Amino acid sequence: MAWDDFPEWFRKRMRRTPFFRSWFFGDLDEIMRNMEEMMEREFREFKTRVPRDLVRERKLPDGSTMREWGPFVYGYSMTVGPDGKPRIREFGNVKPSRKPEALGFTRPSLDIKEEREPLVDVISANGEIKVVAELPGVEKKDIKLHGTEDALTISVNTPNRKYYKEITMPAKIDPKKAKTAYKSGVLEVTIPKIKGEEKPRGEPIELE
Repeated sequence: MAWDDFPEWFRKRMRRTPFFRSWFFGDLDEIMRNMEEMMEREFREFKTRVPRDLVRERKLPDGSTMREWGPFVYGYSMTVGPDGKPRIREFGNVKPSRKPEALGFTRPSLDIKEEREPLVDVISANGEIKVVAELPGVEKKDIKLHGTEDALTISVNTPNRKYYKEITMPAKIDPKKAKTAYKSGVLEVTIPKIKGEEKPRGEPIELE
């Protein structure tokens, strides 16, 4: 018999009885305690996973020390590709993940990296592939590119900005013939696709 099958007068009386209140709210209290314990455990583990470069100490006017963490960045962009399917692109230095638990269960977690993953678009056109990456606050001289026939790697390593992204190409490319442009924090790399059986070796790409 379901709860709604009982008469209304019986349901009202049961809600007022100490046993019912103890049973219902007791379970709720236990759920809340479990959630608090999980959050405390995740916060303790979170502190151990933060890279050293993202932890700073600042002196306050009263002489005490305050610890600062970050910056932590996470975002995503969703677009619809030419095939009509949605494409979700993540960026930042924080990635949601799941950690294994006992008995095959998993729990939510966060992966934190020192380098940010920039927002990147990959456009495959006839005969070439264009990669567009957003790198705000970066000088052109600080950008390092490396290409192989299968992938393009973008990296920046400065005291104020750290970016890293390895992009798997949707087709074979020729990094020797790559063309680049960088303006107002936006990097564009255009690379021709390989024709025939030509297979160039990986090598650095100089920004123009």
